[in-house]
Amino acid sequence: MALKNIKAKIGSTNRTHKVTRAMEAVSAVKMRKTQGAALAGRPYARAALQILARLSGGADLARHPLTAVRPPKKLALVILTSDKGLAGALNSGVLKAAADALAAYPKDAVTVFGYGKKGYEHFARRGYEIARQWENRKDEVELPVMEELSGEVARRFIDKEFDQVLVAYSNFKSTFEQAPTVRTLLPLSLDGVQKLVQDIVPEKGKFSELGAPEAVPAYSVEPEDADILDSLVPRLAAAMLYHFFLEAKASEHSARMVAMKNASDKSKEVVRDLTRTYNKLRQAAITREVSEIVGGREALAA
Repeated sequence: MALKNIKAKIGSTNRTHKVTRAMEAVSAVKMRKTQGAALAGRPYARAALQILARLSGGADLARHPLTAVRPPKKLALVILTSDKGLAGALNSGVLKAAADALAAYPKDAVTVFGYGKKGYEHFARRGYEIARQWENRKDEVELPVMEELSGEVARRFIDKEFDQVLVAYSNFKSTFEQAPTVRTLLPLSLDGVQKLVQDIVPEKGKFSELGAPEAVPAYSVEPEDADILDSLVPRLAAAMLYHFFLEAKASEHSARMVAMKNASDKSKEVVRDLTRTYNKLRQAAITREVSEIVGGREALAA
């Protein structure tokens, strides 16, 4: 390779390094913000579990439409991905987990709600019905979108258009670990919320003591059990979905920050190797020129 080409490649790699470093810095700021929101939201998931545990002793909860268990003939999938790439294997892991969960069902039995272009475009290309789609551009959770999505899937589940509602997202474990996860949002169950809480409790830190409460005897509520449940159960489902959104946002920015850091480190390594190669070739060229000059002088002297 010519010295000129190597020098041009070094300059190009240095410019790439500046871009990836800038993106790494931006993603780090967003990551800290979304991680704080996800961690702060975890006690609310436990509070939802406590509420559901206290209600689980009553027969009215089992009869509520959002807790009705039916054979899963028709499914809804809520897929949470990003609009942009440059986040490593984050989106591909979520899409693979979702595809594995749907493998046993025909395409005409599945309806997809996509939040993020990567998700709904993936399933649209494969012939799945896309009921609704939203772009995932903002860095914070869009509450109007979350409430609209929660309300629609709950209404259609009650109308028996769906027998089960699944959510595929990336569960935030740490800055360097995000786990593709598929959870059952509806029918709402104590076991489902308990698995959610058990999965999100970190091994260490101020949230590590969040245990799962046991079910307790039924309470007497006023004005009527049915009125309380009609107001409370949809809110519990919405709280679970909101938590999925928080985890997905924290995972996205963490994965992008790590990917950009890896790219920055790799670009530095490439520049170092190219510089070493450039110096070796330049030294060889100088040595050759000196040898030619010395040889010419000796020829003239002779």
